[in-house]
Amino acid sequence: MSTPSSPSAPQDYPAARAALLDAPGPAGRPRRTALAGLTDDWLAGLLAAAGAPASGVALVAVGGYGRGELSPRSDLDVLLLHEGPITRELPERIWYPVWDAGAKLDHAVRTVAEARTVAAADLKAQLGLLDARHLAGDGALTAALRSAVLTDWRASAPARLPELRELGRERAERHGELSFLLEPDLKEARGGLRDLVALDAIAATWLADAPRDGLDAAAQRLADVRDALHLATGRATDRLGLQDQDQVAERLGVLDADTLLRQVYEAARTVAYASDVTWRAVDRILAARSGRGRRVGRLAIPFTGAGRGGGAVARGAVERRPLAEGVVEQDGEAVLAQGARPAADPVLPLRAAAAAAQNGLTVSYATVRRLAAECRPLPVPWPDEAREQLVTLLGAGEAAVPVWEALEAEGLVTRLLPDWERVRCRPQRNAVHRWTVDRHLVETAVRAAAMTRRVARPDLLLVAALLHDIGKGWPGDHSEAGEVIVRDLAARMGFPPEDVQTLAVLVRQHLTLVDTATRRDPDDPATVEAITKVIGTLPELELLHALTEADALATGPAAWSGWRASLVDGLVARVADRLAGAGSPVVEAAPTAEQERLAVEAARTGGPALALRAQALRTGGLRASSQGDDPGADPGADPGAEPMGVELNLAVPDRPGLLGTVAGVLALHRLTVRSASLRELDPVGAGPVLLLAWRVAAEFGELPEAARLRADLRRALDGSLDVARRLAERDAAAPRRKGIPTPPPLVAVAPAVASATATVLEVRAHDAPGLLHRIGRALDGAGVRVRTAHVSTLGAEAVDSFYLTDPAGRPLAAQRAGEVAAAVRAALG
Repeated sequence: MSTPSSPSAPQDYPAARAALLDAPGPAGRPRRTALAGLTDDWLAGLLAAAGAPASGVALVAVGGYGRGELSPRSDLDVLLLHEGPITRELPERIWYPVWDAGAKLDHAVRTVAEARTVAAADLKAQLGLLDARHLAGDGALTAALRSAVLTDWRASAPARLPELRELGRERAERHGELSFLLEPDLKEARGGLRDLVALDAIAATWLADAPRDGLDAAAQRLADVRDALHLATGRATDRLGLQDQDQVAERLGVLDADTLLRQVYEAARTVAYASDVTWRAVDRILAARSGRGRRVGRLAIPFTGAGRGGGAVARGAVERRPLAEGVVEQDGEAVLAQGARPAADPVLPLRAAAAAAQNGLTVSYATVRRLAAECRPLPVPWPDEAREQLVTLLGAGEAAVPVWEALEAEGLVTRLLPDWERVRCRPQRNAVHRWTVDRHLVETAVRAAAMTRRVARPDLLLVAALLHDIGKGWPGDHSEAGEVIVRDLAARMGFPPEDVQTLAVLVRQHLTLVDTATRRDPDDPATVEAITKVIGTLPELELLHALTEADALATGPAAWSGWRASLVDGLVARVADRLAGAGSPVVEAAPTAEQERLAVEAARTGGPALALRAQALRTGGLRASSQGDDPGADPGADPGAEPMGVELNLAVPDRPGLLGTVAGVLALHRLTVRSASLRELDPVGAGPVLLLAWRVAAEFGELPEAARLRADLRRALDGSLDVARRLAERDAAAPRRKGIPTPPPLVAVAPAVASATATVLEVRAHDAPGLLHRIGRALDGAGVRVRTAHVSTLGAEAVDSFYLTDPAGRPLAAQRAGEVAAAVRAALG
């Protein structure tokens, strides 16, 4: 671009400026720099024409102008700096020609000392002076100002940075998040140009610096859009209004307004994520300086498996708490354990994300970067653990949002879900919608996380919530397109065919209930018939009901109301009456040969018989087995292999308290129960034998030694090991950490039709160490028999059913059943 020659007189500036803005050639940063240079020359000429002395006076650009990039309608932030007295006429000879030329001027006349005093009292003034740039006059005076201001800023950083952060929070509350607004403020909204100024100010303290990858490109994109907005409207506005977006897109050579918004949103997310990372670093540094840091003499909790491989965290006296296999908490973030091997563990990104969200943390920037760089893609179909960890992440509710944003910032989300790229940052030009398509999906999962007690399959609800609008990235009806996409995605995730079908139905029909309830006569039998043609079972109906509400709540305040909720609830009740009894009964799998052998052994000996089978739960394949009491096969062996789980089969002559006792032993060994079943067998006609089949995995670290696990099970069964006391002692000694808020447990007695021979108690709760032990102890204390049990952990949610009888083997009376339910509810607190 050719720059017009510097004007020789003040009146030449407007024409030269107009020629520059209208000239063909590259816009963006080159034009902003040229405009700043043109203005510099003009103001320097004004200072000389005003008769300023050769020393002791300087003209200084501050704020945005000081950064040397001037937008078409930006104010000119100028400071006349002096030492010693100056005449009143000197500044007037500079300011009046600027006003006469039609330029907006923000001006001040101060000494260095006065500028420092103002900065100490006014944070915004101090931020402007951090960008001070010499224009004309005494350069030594400007240099003295810059040196003094930077020195003051660094010295006052511990006090000033919290104030700066609070300013950012206030702006975010007033203007919202730039990356989700249909008419965003490019400067003031969260993720906008003001946040970039704050990041530069933090860097100037030398305490912390923002992650720079993509940040400069994001800053340039926002500035370019602002320039085009100024030129399109002819006004000094920062709000990208709907009526202006087509013109701005055309000026920038962008395909259309939607493409423009996506580019703006992507830039804003880069800035917002960099801000989050930087402010977390500032918090850690300031806490350490104030003595509130978390550094201790040694590791707070030793854990196994931490000595192999390269560590992702610095060695030193830093408190680290195990969260999951390969993941620890450090300085309020989830980081990789020193023995973690991302290249050999493709599930690690999801495991780290789930552990972070469930503990109310986020994943550290360095950890996410390393996971993105080193982890291989997940195999197809996904290992079981990957699916479980995704559900656990989504089930954390609000705590999942910053973790998801961290994964998305490094491209890990689109690596997991390739179709996500089509909805990422996609605007929704509908006043009802608060969010972009991708954030709406995450917000729907957040809402659904609060509804997991309402459904028997919380995992399907959460995944359907995350994917219900995935078809909006494709032409045509998004529900139809979404059904096709979800069938493929669910199969890739490793869901069995029946679950794939359920997810496809939920995505295809996610608008059916609200549309039907608000547009059809709910009392017309044809209305109910229309629903039952696409929703064939009560479990599907309860999932669709919860998804409908979560979707509407995540859309915005106008999408859901008490009136709409009552219409949908009424329709669901009518459909449920029609579908009553349509659900398929649970079919009990026949005992395996190993289980039958154990049952016979227990019946003949009158003692426990158990078998352990080590299983690579993350791949679904068996690694090794241990039959009976063979001490040679240790599921914790082979330290170089991938972490293992255990299938445990235990047969014991019927006795009270068995379920809680065995669950307590597993909890003592930090084994989490993924699924379990209990049933009665009478293999030799000598009396009932209880058969327990478990699938468990290590909470973190390696599995316990098989021989020790067997020994503790025997001791617990013969009464020589007080499991409850040991668990209480361990819990009392462990440091307490406030967990994420979760829905309260649901303990309910199922309708009598659920079983003709037993009372069915349903328990839905957030999974926690020792949960099944507490339930078992409560049932034992209530004096009831657990004839059959079906235990599932879906993500972080426990969905359990217990078939109970009285000591004589009869179903419980209604009042008695209510008392048992209350006892279990009290045990879960």
